[in-house]
Amino acid sequence: HEADAPKPAVNEFYYRVKWGYFDEFLRLFKKNHYPILVRLKEEGVILDMYAAFPASHAPESKRWDMRFTVVLADPKHTYEYFYGPELVEELYPDQETFKKEEQRRFSLLDEHMDIPIQMDKLFDWNIVAE
Repeated sequence: HEADAPKPAVNEFYYRVKWGYFDEFLRLFKKNHYPILVRLKEEGVILDMYAAFPASHAPESKRWDMRFTVVLADPKHTYEYFYGPELVEELYPDQETFKKEEQRRFSLLDEHMDIPIQMDKLFDWNIVAE
């Protein structure tokens, strides 16, 4: 029954990188994390994903350098880890290098937030006249 089918869920991941290290962070993200997400998309766990970068600047307390949005096929993945060590070991046989580079990638961050987003299709919103 279609009404019982899982609804997509959206997660947004915000990254604020230490000044001067964004290029290194993005290189490591593309090398060690993005391929995992691509595989999950191929497997249907992820429906879509987007990277966004601010076009202007913000105060340091509100600054973020990259927002990565992931649309998951099943909302249960919003709160669960949606891939296991088997996938990481398959994609990165040199686990020592992988772990070292991932540790480096996260050391470049000032802040990292994972935010599950509730999407509303606005079907039942009414325009309110004042």
